[in-house]
Amino acid sequence: MSSNSDAAAATVHARGRLAMLAAHLLPFELTDHDALRPIPLSAQLPPTNLAGSLTVVDDRTGKKYQLQVSKEGTVKASDLKKISTGKNDKGLKLYDPGYLNTAPVRSAISYIDGDEGILRYRGYPIEELAEKSTFTEVSYLIMYGSLPSESQLAEWEFAISQHSAVPQGILDIIQSMPHDAHPMGVLVNAMSALSVFHPDANPALRGLDIYDSKQIRDKQITRVIGKITTIAAAVYLRMAGRPPVLPSNHLSYTENFLYMLDSFGNRSYKPNPRLTRVLDIIFILHAEHEMNCSTSAVRHLASSGVDVYTAIAGAVGALYGPLHGGANEAVLKMLSEIGTVQNIPEFIEGVKARKRKLSGFGHRVYKNYDPRAKVLRKLAEEVFSIVGRDPLIEVAVALEKVALSDEYFIKRKLYPNVDFYSGLIYRAMGFPPEYFTVLFAIPRMAGYLAHWRESLDDPDTKILRPQQVYVGDWLRHYTPVNVRTTSRDADKLGEVSISNASKRRLAGSGV
Repeated sequence: MSSNSDAAAATVHARGRLAMLAAHLLPFELTDHDALRPIPLSAQLPPTNLAGSLTVVDDRTGKKYQLQVSKEGTVKASDLKKISTGKNDKGLKLYDPGYLNTAPVRSAISYIDGDEGILRYRGYPIEELAEKSTFTEVSYLIMYGSLPSESQLAEWEFAISQHSAVPQGILDIIQSMPHDAHPMGVLVNAMSALSVFHPDANPALRGLDIYDSKQIRDKQITRVIGKITTIAAAVYLRMAGRPPVLPSNHLSYTENFLYMLDSFGNRSYKPNPRLTRVLDIIFILHAEHEMNCSTSAVRHLASSGVDVYTAIAGAVGALYGPLHGGANEAVLKMLSEIGTVQNIPEFIEGVKARKRKLSGFGHRVYKNYDPRAKVLRKLAEEVFSIVGRDPLIEVAVALEKVALSDEYFIKRKLYPNVDFYSGLIYRAMGFPPEYFTVLFAIPRMAGYLAHWRESLDDPDTKILRPQQVYVGDWLRHYTPVNVRTTSRDADKLGEVSISNASKRRLAGSGV
């Protein structure tokens, strides 16, 4: 093939992803879309020293207890154990389902103020980083505490690229999964398998002190961040029925990811730079979010001394859930169910009657507008200006407008969250909904690893072993099976359905 033909083919394919939605695009006018304007930052003074003591009077016994309050405003839960009514009382416990007001760690990685709509990485406002930084720069900041110098950044990016190759066995595992496997299920298995392919990083084999070595820690960090895009790309290509593509060492981190998705192995292919920057900003916004469900899973697993890959795989498993990382996939399913703008009023009434679920609005932490959603809202317009808007985007925009003006949602502080806009952007960029959470997992590796690294140096780190409040039968004695009676109120095994394949085999056996 001539060089002219190669160039023409590359140009055609560069437009391929954008053409995926061509049949659905609507004309759209947007002004001032070429630059993401900075967003005003919420001002807040640092918290004052809250140290002191708390006097507790136990009305059950009349006793007084003095508890120490730290400068951050925390009380040690273990100090409550001394509040007891007597010999048979094991001491006061905190009953906190969902850990709504429990702080198991002290961390310097990120700060959230949900009431004010603030998110900061190592003190830097997320809006500022999204506007000015890159994902690799931000991942270094999250990991090591400071923005890198020019030479540090170059060294960091080189180390990541040098560890982007994935063992063939991992690629074989990805290809061997059932044809209808969910991409996140495949990703969980691939990340877990890395522990088998890197036994040099396994404390169960090498000893619990293996991670005392900074060199060994940093090697695992660059391995995970380097390999996650290659693994994620292989998962995507498997969905498309295409073989994995080797990563390129000559492209930026996000650019290399899009290259693996779309190049078909053409080494001269370069992704659209504007879409590359969009995805890079999304990666920045998703890199870290304090002690969420999946990050807590990393700390929980790591506290047992397990290898980093198993801990990360556990976190990816937690992220898989539709109440966590899978929420943006749920947004697209919701919008598809609504179908048209005309159906929105009926849907809204269904939400108010608690018959329909409103995905992508509200947040466990933010009781104000999610600062990441503010950035993504502008970013969505940037993407739409490149690829256009399909009818589902119009449904989303209209739904947002209704929800933000309806007293029912305003009163409950149900603002659009990061999942609402990220789902729209991913759809516009041509990603299938079932792949959305994989795109979430890629940048969150930085946060997972930063917490893993921080936990290793925390002198207060102990194997996590929460307490429980026992509410079962107090004492029962064994009875032989032939004299037991069945209780109507007792739970029991329900009917387990037989698969169609089993029914076919049973029919053929003459039974």
